[in-house]
Amino acid sequence: MNGAADWRDAKYDEVFDQETRGLERRRASDPACGVEDLEAILMNLYHQEGSDWVGRGDLQDTVMSATIAAYEAFVFAWKAERQAI
Repeated sequence: MNGAADWRDAKYDEVFDQETRGLERRRASDPACGVEDLEAILMNLYHQEGSDWVGRGDLQDTVMSATIAAYEAFVFAWKAERQAI
């Protein structure tokens, strides 16, 4: 793997883990926060991702991708957990 891919992968993993920890803390500490709230944030993130008409650059694209992936995974897991109950 080349150096450019290495830093992107490392940044992606860092942001994904950071966002997931933040979502776990929010879920544990904010009883008003529900799946629907996170889905609304996710929709906003999709909108932001598509509004890149000036170009964010590699770093911000990587951060955006990791953030969206963390929200998607967290929402999916929370919904699966609710269905299992």
